[in-house]
Amino acid sequence: MDAPVDLIVGLGNPGPQYDRTRHNAGADFVTALAQQFGVALKQESKFPGFTARVIIGGRTLRLLIPSTFMNHSGRAVAPLAQFYSVAASNILVAHDELDLPPGTARLKIGGGHGGHNGLRDIISALGNQRDFARLRIGIGHPGLADDVAAYVLRKAPREEQLLIDASITNAIEVLPDAVNGNWNGAMKALHTNGTAL
Repeated sequence: MDAPVDLIVGLGNPGPQYDRTRHNAGADFVTALAQQFGVALKQESKFPGFTARVIIGGRTLRLLIPSTFMNHSGRAVAPLAQFYSVAASNILVAHDELDLPPGTARLKIGGGHGGHNGLRDIISALGNQRDFARLRIGIGHPGLADDVAAYVLRKAPREEQLLIDASITNAIEVLPDAVNGNWNGAMKALHTNGTAL
């Protein structure tokens, strides 16, 4: 896989009550990315979301945080991708990942939604295309399936949040390779450095 990235999407729920909750790890990643590269995310009238243009690794691309709720993320992603002629294979979606512990981030190309409602809606909105890349930001699992909904909508304890923030920082460091299509290099670097101790 050597497809470059033209669009980075960070998933979350809108509103102050969801700010910095576990489910908003993807949105936190894009927010941190915008701050790192000195660009402002602005409300976009054409699409339900906050967007910016940024240059990473010498490549100009777009950032998006949908302003829809998580399970309607595709309503922002698909229209923006269509408007700017961005293929699914040139999209990177950052999202929270129950199956990884806090402090761990991993890159993945394609696949299913794994029960994640944001990914599920994006896949559907893109016409069942699944070959977009994902940045999986570990938030840990509460242990019981019945506890997942409440768990993801709560803020992590300070110690866990520090680990999540560290994994976001690690992911930003490998992004220049990823956006230029050097996925093997980015994955290897993130696997080596992407677990906060």
